[in-house]
Amino acid sequence: MPEAFPPLRIGPLAVGFPITQAALSGYSDWPMRVISRRHGAAYTLCEVMLDRFVMQVTQGNKAKRILRVTDEEHPCGAQLMGNAPEEFEQAALKLVELGFDCIDVNFACPVRKVLGRRRGGYLLGRPDVALEIVDRLRVCLPAEIPLTVKMRRGLDESQESLDQFYSIFDGSFARGVAAVTVHGRTVEQRYQGNASWDFLRQVKQHAGNRTVLGSGDLFTAQASLDMMSATGVDGVAVARGAIGNPWIFEQARALFAGEPLPPPPSLHQQRDVIVEHYRMAEETYGVWRCGRIMRKFGIHYARLHPESEKVRKAFINVHRPKELATVLAAWYHEDLPGRYPDPSHLAEED
Repeated sequence: MPEAFPPLRIGPLAVGFPITQAALSGYSDWPMRVISRRHGAAYTLCEVMLDRFVMQVTQGNKAKRILRVTDEEHPCGAQLMGNAPEEFEQAALKLVELGFDCIDVNFACPVRKVLGRRRGGYLLGRPDVALEIVDRLRVCLPAEIPLTVKMRRGLDESQESLDQFYSIFDGSFARGVAAVTVHGRTVEQRYQGNASWDFLRQVKQHAGNRTVLGSGDLFTAQASLDMMSATGVDGVAVARGAIGNPWIFEQARALFAGEPLPPPPSLHQQRDVIVEHYRMAEETYGVWRCGRIMRKFGIHYARLHPESEKVRKAFINVHRPKELATVLAAWYHEDLPGRYPDPSHLAEED
């Protein structure tokens, strides 16, 4: 790894390679996280969970499907979201008991339903509540479990919003947070426009030696390297760019080592990963649910196929395991070269 990019640490966790997989609602479940790790991600985050959901689901067998951590995943973090400071503590302790190595707090989600319930990005406008959550969590968690925070660069472009951002950012570190991940868009932007890497650079300059990870518009391995070079952040969290493309992590590792960008995975390489992803999804969700799960992942895997639009339409019609097998037999039987996904198409999806 180049000297300009030292190994990443998140408190006591020695992560090493500074390209991590972000928490992805509806996606970063156990199968996706494990596959990302096998392809080079040094650290992954479970999809965001409501504090109340954690306490309810851990009371039954459903926890074995939803809140699963296995040996090859460590270190692995869990992301929490809610609006009542007192409800975070029990949920965080339960996640640690289940084996997660780090607790991350979501002050970033821009989804309207989440904002309407005063969660996620809504709390960027309530520094008092956000910092009470951080304070309670840091006090209740064991010292060896790092606490981190995910933020956007504010609710909107106003000076008040910027002031609130820094109030939460500095206040979180003052209360013992090990790292803050900053997405370069406002909540108001959602996923429109470009993430501001200039803002990330300013935040890292302000932070000094405190650990800051950047996020936003990381759709290629080269973008991860470029963000770190342009902003000085200590690491990056790849979100949408990792769905259906775990190879982005091993490609980034090659670039960080000064090697040429590896070729995109061939169709047989893609097929083998899709088959393994399906096997793990079936193990996690059961034979009847995993077809629907793999349909949404298959649509993303299709971007790496030279006939991506046709393959995407084929995956849309997958509902049962035998239908997935039909798609693989039709479109992945010949080991043709794959392709890199088109970043412009990824950026337009949300």
